Amino acid sequence: MGARAGRAATWIAIFCIAIFARFARADGMDDLSAFVKTAKSGRADFTQVVTSPPRPGQAARSKTSSGTFEFLRPNRFRFVYAKPYQQTIVADGQTLWLYDVDLNQVTARKQAQVLASTPAALIAAAPDLAALKADFQLQDAPDRDGLQWVVATPKVEGGPLHSVSVGFRANAGGSELAQLDIVDSFGQHSVLTFSRLEVNARLPADAFVFKPPAGADVVRE
Repeated sequence: MGARAGRAATWIAIFCIAIFARFARADGMDDLSAFVKTAKSGRADFTQVVTSPPRPGQAARSKTSSGTFEFLRPNRFRFVYAKPYQQTIVADGQTLWLYDVDLNQVTARKQAQVLASTPAALIAAAPDLAALKADFQLQDAPDRDGLQWVVATPKVEGGPLHSVSVGFRANAGGSELAQLDIVDSFGQHSVLTFSRLEVNARLPADAFVFKPPAGADVVRE
């Protein structure tokens, strides 16, 4: 009876913590809804591992990159890839900029045309869950790797994105964004793992302003 009572007390405590946690741990959908609603800005470090589909007779090939990520909801974010190659991606609310340092080339696209059904929309662009549901089919997925997951599938078929799984990790405050698991329409698999996430961080006023460097080749699409 003592062991049973002890286990019962433990589960009651866990239940109470879950009720009062900042992000309730009911399921991945609850985590995603709370994150979109509560996280108006943020910054984090990230590591990205991209694995290409194996060619006949060859093993799959992977490459790893790392950098920093910032966002300000809605529709503004910045990815800065530092290793192994320098690249910057900025969404300023109107234009999506991609700057390749080695090529000294900037590609500019109208943000409204390319952002809706992208991984960035899931974590940084959409103002609320209803906006996400307009572009994605969302559903809970089984826990794995110690994370709770939501799978997002674009409603518009034929685009470059096949699916995105968003993983949340339990912490002292309830849960935090931990990982994106992305599969594109070509079978390429990308995993972004976030660390040192600061939610509602104060960001510089010019964090999402991009000006093409002098001498850079600017391509507008």
